[in-house]
Amino acid sequence: MEFVPEEGKHLHGDCSTLILPALSIGNVGQLAADLLVSSLGSERVGYLDDPHVLPCVGNAAYGPVPQGEVALPLEVYDSPSNALTVIQQRSPVVKGMMLEFAKNLSDFVAACGKKHIVLLSSLDFGKWQRVDVSSGLQIYYLSSSNSDGVDEKCEQLGWKKLQEYDPSEKHWKYLSNLAEGNATREAISPLEDELEEENYYASLPFAALFSFLKAKGMKVTCLLCYCSEGDNMPEAFQLADAACKLLTLSPNGSGADKWRVPLSWMTVYGPPPDLSIF
Repeated sequence: MEFVPEEGKHLHGDCSTLILPALSIGNVGQLAADLLVSSLGSERVGYLDDPHVLPCVGNAAYGPVPQGEVALPLEVYDSPSNALTVIQQRSPVVKGMMLEFAKNLSDFVAACGKKHIVLLSSLDFGKWQRVDVSSGLQIYYLSSSNSDGVDEKCEQLGWKKLQEYDPSEKHWKYLSNLAEGNATREAISPLEDELEEENYYASLPFAALFSFLKAKGMKVTCLLCYCSEGDNMPEAFQLADAACKLLTLSPNGSGADKWRVPLSWMTVYGPPPDLSIF
């Protein structure tokens, strides 16, 4: 993985915290990253080039008006005032290459000297075994702070640990061993078909990223929410707000005004229908 800086820009050494999405259902992690980049006074300092991420190109994402810049698959944004870096991922990893991508990304992040990594991702509502909508959308978490995934601050914020995480379960254990160099890619290959069928959570990108980043000795916190395909902007606001609470960040303004909705969201679902057809 190679970092290509913007002309005259560089990674800020004092940005010790990194937020990045782990792609999953509904793209909630990416949408939340959009909100954080747009609302925290971030600037693009460069992009990442990795052979395992599909190429893509698009219009300027944030605005407030188009600047004539193109959006790329992996972009790096720094917010020095918040000591924060955000990596935005716009296209998926090549099928079957998630473990290689996780390794490359963890190597890059470790080399940059990041101390705390916050992964934002979503989970399939259809897999939710303990449905409780009495308190609205719930935030789940997984942390490297303790071997069982529990984090004291996350508990204080009222979030629930992802109960399906079991570091002794064979799929999670293989991911950990692979990340730590105690297993080979070939050793885990026979389990890949089982991962999809038997262990939904360990098959998701956040699990691979969590395991490889944790193996580098960094603190890793996954913030997760359940959702379905469709309009997941409300979930994105909730996940972005959770990241701000965890890291004590203050976007511009207060209440609903604290979020600056990205320019790119105006065309997420295309133009409105032609009413003459009805």
